Amino acid sequence: MSHTGPPPRWRNCPRRGQPVAGKFLPMKTMLGPRYDDQVPEENRFHPGMLSNFLKSLKVKMGLLVDLTNTTRFYDRNDIEKEGIKYVKLQCRGHGESPSKETTTSFISICEHFIEKNPTEIIGVHCTHGFNRTGFLVCGYLVEKMDWSVEAAVAAFTQARAPGIYKGEYLKELFRRYGDEEDSPPAPALPEWCFDDDDEDVDDDGKSVGQDSGPSSSGSSAGKRKKEKLKLGAVFLEGITVKGVSQITTQPKLGETQRMCQRMAEWERSGFPGAQPVSMDRTNLRFMEQKQYKVSWKADGTRYMMLINGKNEVFMIDRDNTIFHIANLEFPFRKDPRVHLANTLLDGEMIIDKVDGQPVPRYLIYDIIKFNGQPVGQCPFNIRLLCMEKEIISPRKEKMKTGQIDKTKEPFSVRNKPFFDIHLSRKVM
Repeated sequence: MSHTGPPPRWRNCPRRGQPVAGKFLPMKTMLGPRYDDQVPEENRFHPGMLSNFLKSLKVKMGLLVDLTNTTRFYDRNDIEKEGIKYVKLQCRGHGESPSKETTTSFISICEHFIEKNPTEIIGVHCTHGFNRTGFLVCGYLVEKMDWSVEAAVAAFTQARAPGIYKGEYLKELFRRYGDEEDSPPAPALPEWCFDDDDEDVDDDGKSVGQDSGPSSSGSSAGKRKKEKLKLGAVFLEGITVKGVSQITTQPKLGETQRMCQRMAEWERSGFPGAQPVSMDRTNLRFMEQKQYKVSWKADGTRYMMLINGKNEVFMIDRDNTIFHIANLEFPFRKDPRVHLANTLLDGEMIIDKVDGQPVPRYLIYDIIKFNGQPVGQCPFNIRLLCMEKEIISPRKEKMKTGQIDKTKEPFSVRNKPFFDIHLSRKVM
């Protein structure tokens, strides 16, 4: 069943970009007044608003190309009465780049218009004005203006940031007009992409699987919800930690997130770590069922750590933000020449004061996977032993021989101490 309301992720999507090559104005689709009861006033984008935008840009639009695969969004007469020619070029919008036939049609339409109206611009919109729009505009720049595909993608990105953000569109562009291996990684998804969680409809609001016109492939996106991305995330408040950088580009970001989720047997999106349980009267009975341990409460920041080979160490925070950690080594105890991999830890970053200077430390308090083995299913005493024997001790041995220089590491790594439950009063 199709949506009857505004298309997914439309409300906070920017209305328009800047002109590209002086010829194209990328936009999101307008919505007619019939949607006003579902769209706050500050988010509306009526066809009648277009003329004001054009005046502010001091340009004249003579043609509007509508790439959406539906006619429900607005009345074309509202465009044509402004003296703007309207052309409908239906194009699928669910993980599939425009077909060669669609691209040829778009280029032909625009070329004929520009020949007769060289001083006027062409408005182009799909649902959000990024992927389908960017793909076809870039195709025109390459085929008719002799731009390189790299220059075309860069120009569109500058005019309509973050540009084409679907990796398959970028790969197809470079496959057609250059070398697929030169395709840049997809940029981080903009915040407005996470406004809706409905993965069962395409960008136009049609149910996935509905006939949506020609496309270049038969692929479709999966059911897993998109991971939210917090741009400019801070690793530790109040201190800059050397060698730590946020991962924001695909496919590395998604691959790392999904690997952590699989290792933690987490079947949803988001942070895969265990959540705290309040110690109320109901939960107090758990203390009688197992031999729990206690530790002091640190004023720290929760992080999971993924160790997956040399220079492949990552930290994952509660927002599921991924940070790459450089110059942090975890040798394999049985063969210190080999770097540990397929290992997932849980812990917290703290800031100690040493001689008045802030010193960042990572305190490990649990282990989920060690070298691919599900040690997280073992009793806690065994997990504590594993952390000390397999994670901490091999590092200490290499430090003793000078093979690890801890002064070059971004932070130190230690086990967080735990005590028998009867010592709770002293620890607290």
